Amino acid sequence: MADHDEAGIEGRTDDMSSDDARQGRTPQDAADRGDVERQGGAEQGETAGGAAQERTVRVVLVDDHRMFRTGVQAEIGVTERTGVEVVGEAADVDQAITVITATRPEVVLLDVHLPGGGGVEVLRRSATMMADAERPVRFLALSVSDAAEDVIGVIRGGARGYVTKTITGTDLVNAIFRVADGDAVFSPRLAGFVLDAFASTDAPPVDEDMDRLTQREREVLRLIARGYAYKEVGKQLFISVKTVESHVSAVLRKLQLSNRHELTRWAAARRLV
Repeated sequence: MADHDEAGIEGRTDDMSSDDARQGRTPQDAADRGDVERQGGAEQGETAGGAAQERTVRVVLVDDHRMFRTGVQAEIGVTERTGVEVVGEAADVDQAITVITATRPEVVLLDVHLPGGGGVEVLRRSATMMADAERPVRFLALSVSDAAEDVIGVIRGGARGYVTKTITGTDLVNAIFRVADGDAVFSPRLAGFVLDAFASTDAPPVDEDMDRLTQREREVLRLIARGYAYKEVGKQLFISVKTVESHVSAVLRKLQLSNRHELTRWAAARRLV
């Protein structure tokens, strides 16, 4: 490389010698000016194509709140600055699978609570794409929930990390790049019990009561326990009020509870709300 640079300097000096002579400049002046031009070009290249441009990570946002997706897009989606390119969005499980299959991003930012079966269902239906040796799709859970069941559930499902929505834009970009590289990333407060859950040779205890519930019943349970009215639950999950009532009745029967107040206490004891 050094020989090539020297040859380039000599070539430019020879090419410019006649013009420099007419203007009273020496060959050394031309060489010095060439060094300055090369230095300036390098500096411009660093400014226009800094670290963020050296690599781009393609990302899909999966969250059922449009305003939240818009906020994340505004915070991390300026590719020239962050290196993150948002290539698709989805608001429920079916949309997520469609968009992820069509775009094959490197990282999916995945909310845990989604209409249609939740983040765990997205992971289950994306198993083949996650296992692709050449173009793996990796998942980073981004949720308001810090419940142990939610975290362990998506990690068991194949997600590479879990961060809460209190994360800063800068830290989220860093987490995306790390997950794209195959690292595991967790919010500091969550890392401890994740490590505890998986460090033991014994499997974490199974909640037999929760295992009796379907994924949809779990979603209804969480929303009811958080104080949502039946109509609000139906709107969140895109189901009718009558269907919500049927799910609540099934949950109460399976858990041997009498009313939604007991259900709320039951869910709070398990940190589901």
